[in-house]
Amino acid sequence: MSILTCGFTGYRPSKLPKEPDKLEEVKRNIAKQIDLAISAGYKHFISGFALGSDLYFAEEVLKAKKKHPHIILEAAIACETQSSRWSESDRGCYFDLLIRCDIKTYINYEYHPNCYLERNDYIISQANRLICVYDGKRGGTMYTVNRAKEKGIEIFIIKPTL
Repeated sequence: MSILTCGFTGYRPSKLPKEPDKLEEVKRNIAKQIDLAISAGYKHFISGFALGSDLYFAEEVLKAKKKHPHIILEAAIACETQSSRWSESDRGCYFDLLIRCDIKTYINYEYHPNCYLERNDYIISQANRLICVYDGKRGGTMYTVNRAKEKGIEIFIIKPTL
């Protein structure tokens, strides 16, 4: 029997709530969906490691790993330079989380215009379930949700309250 894999997609900071209490609600909902996935037998979790929701997902999986050490966190990284233009504090958070991942998968070594979509395609190709922070806005999250629908993957949507 293969390991059940849960992928994640979600918004970057510009599409997430600015109010701390609403952002904490998004994080709580991500944690709740991770707990539900673990209860359903999911052991492998994949994050695209972009700023915002992806990193929150990784943080919550690592918190869940304290109670469930058997689960696996994979970072699916679009390209090696993904974080090169981020602020120092964002890069610090990124590398702190990255070093704690069980698996690091680099989809591309160099940036090119489709590398993020290729990363999203990789996540969908591996996933049996998709958790997403999504409310219908156009972009990479919409692309990934639509790809998951085409593949018939279970989708669990967390709508951010702005």
